[in-house]
Amino acid sequence: MYLDQLEYLENTSVEIGFTGGEPFMNPNILDHLREALSRGHSVLVLTNAMRPMLRHKGQLLSLLKQYGNMLKIRVSVDHYTKELHDAERGNGSWNTMVEGCVWLAHEGFSLSVGGRNKLGENEGQLRGGYHEFFQSFNLGLNANQPQDLVIFPEMDDKEDVPEITEKCWEKLDVNANQMMCATSRMVVKRKGANKPVIISCTLLPYEEQFELSESLSDAIKCTVKLNHRHCARFCVLGGGACGSSQI
Repeated sequence: MYLDQLEYLENTSVEIGFTGGEPFMNPNILDHLREALSRGHSVLVLTNAMRPMLRHKGQLLSLLKQYGNMLKIRVSVDHYTKELHDAERGNGSWNTMVEGCVWLAHEGFSLSVGGRNKLGENEGQLRGGYHEFFQSFNLGLNANQPQDLVIFPEMDDKEDVPEITEKCWEKLDVNANQMMCATSRMVVKRKGANKPVIISCTLLPYEEQFELSESLSDAIKCTVKLNHRHCARFCVLGGGACGSSQI
């Protein structure tokens, strides 16, 4: 339905992201990826690269052969050490994630990693740690390149954050048009809902004030006000970007 709506928009070739939870838990995920790619869109899949992904090796290789770098895979690696990654994801998750990363890199997928700044390390420490991780498993990624390693800031609903005003953009040297919600939209079907809706951001799937429309063309025209604490902490001050085209 929404792919059909894209046909009527001016920019018909866009990046379509699939996220979750774990996208490969969706029994129809390969059909969705193939449909988006076949219409000329690039696709970014955010995954933990574990068993749900690995069981689709054959079909993923088929998509890679047909569409090449139009299919991008970003793997969530919560920390560059096994101990802290497993502490977040569960015992044994590191080994399976590494297996998935190594397979993706070996087969030549367009691979990147999404890390987290959970412990308050500075960027140099984080990128240095992920550099060692990339080198250890020969992933062919450059930890100093944002397109290879995206470090996501942490979000805490209990912590206060500064209010972002129009005067802040120049002081922060940040362009409001570079925020994802300036050009991107998220389609979400909430559990128990009869139909999907379009919202402004992947971070705010349950905030009613950021629910825009059921129509993609209408949702694109909506103005999004950055009045949620995640807007400031994650995007404006934290520099987070969920899509590869924003990096």
